[in-house]
Amino acid sequence: MNMTRKSKSVALAIASVILIPSCASTGSAKPRTHNQFADSKLAVESVQRGKASWYSVKSNSGTRTASGQRLSNDAATAAHKTLPMGTRVRVINEANGKSEVMTITDRGPYKKGRIIDVTIGAAERLGFIHHGIATVRVEVLAKIKPASE
Repeated sequence: MNMTRKSKSVALAIASVILIPSCASTGSAKPRTHNQFADSKLAVESVQRGKASWYSVKSNSGTRTASGQRLSNDAATAAHKTLPMGTRVRVINEANGKSEVMTITDRGPYKKGRIIDVTIGAAERLGFIHHGIATVRVEVLAKIKPASE
């Protein structure tokens, strides 16, 4: 079969129109964050609003956090001045709606006007790594106890 260049292009275009939709996901259209888990088992205890900044192993002057855990730039961890170590929080970037659940493992930030420091990896996933700071909502999370308890 001897096809011309034009007919080959048309055939290729038709094939791609047929095949590409079959590659699409049929799941939920809701984007998932890096550290998403069953939100149905968590309740919001309190909410704080303010500025967030990011920190890394280099800016932390080492690899240990105030909790004694090793700091990882990609971890879903954060520093807060008063929340107990191990507290789970959902940090929501108010500019773009991106959110991530993380654990408090360090103390800070020490810059006036900021309420939380997140790791550089979390800042990237939240979409403010290039800005350095962002206006965020911090939801302090608590596990929901089953009715039988």
